[in-house]
Parts: sequence; C-alpha cells; structure tokens
Amino acid sequence: MKTSLLFKFTADKVNNKILIKREFNAHQDLVWDAFTKPEILDQWWAPKPFVSKTKSMDFKVGGRRLYAMCGPNGEEYWDLADYLSISPKTNFQYMDGFCDSEGNVNTEIPQSKWNVDFVDQGDTTLVDITISYETLADLEKIIELGFKEGFTIALNSLDELFEN
Repeated sequence: MKTSLLFKFTADKVNNKILIKREFNAHQDLVWDAFTKPEILDQWWAPKPFVSKTKSMDFKVGGRRLYAMCGPNGEEYWDLADYLSISPKTNFQYMDGFCDSEGNVNTEIPQSKWNVDFVDQGDTTLVDITISYETLADLEKIIELGFKEGFTIALNSLDELFEN
C-alpha cells in the first residue's frame, strides 16, 4: 500500500487556471464513481464540517448536478455543474458556478470550467484537474474564498472513504 500519494496544487496566474494533481489509493473505476455518482459525491465533496447534499444530478452531456454545501449552523451554499463532455472512466468536463436552490447562477461569483482526467496507474489512480477562469481577478477571488484549503479537506475525505 502506497503511503505518500501525490498532491500538487498550482495557481497558474498567467493562464488563469488552477491545476490539481491528486493520486488516490484506489482503482480507476472506484475513483470515477466517487466523482460521478451523487450518493458517493455527497460523502466527501464538501469540506468538513460541511456536508454535500445533491438535490438533482443527471450525469450525461447536457445534464447537470445541483447541490448544496450545508454547514453545521444551517448555512447552504448552492452550486451547479453543467456537464459539457464525458468520456467514461477517463474524463469529464463541466461548467461550475454558485447558484440559488433552483439553479439560477450567481454571476457575482466567478464561474469556472473544469476538466477532470482519470489516469489508471495500476493500484492507484491519478486525478488531473484543470479549472479555468475568464480572468486573473476571477482566479484570485476563488483563491481568496479559500478554495485550496476547502478542496484539500474534501479530497482528504475521499482518501478516508477509500480506506473503508
């Protein structure tokens, strides 16, 4: 069992992108399911002590996931993922943005395009994520909101899920 799994987080301010490389101690099928099935996503996607609650999800091109990150004091932060492309087990892309509980996007907070690659490495799987923003200001705003810290906590929760 591999103990030191790759985790690399880079803010590419020249190209307005966040680049994340994260290795998981699980086979590609399991990692794919963890990113594409709502009942698994809701177990790890939000940074603790928040929890993810999917209201609806249709994982297909043109489909979407509407979910909330719910805080311990009743806070709800809604988010919408619109799926743009899907290559089963290896890649999917989507537009992401904060919204209300009905899926109306909040244009005050920057939207982003996610490209998520899954690379089979035998006993481990590498997830290679590129998150693109329109402007440097958009990228910097997301970083200021604590995205790196929050997403790191969520990814660590996924590690814990694979251990069980």
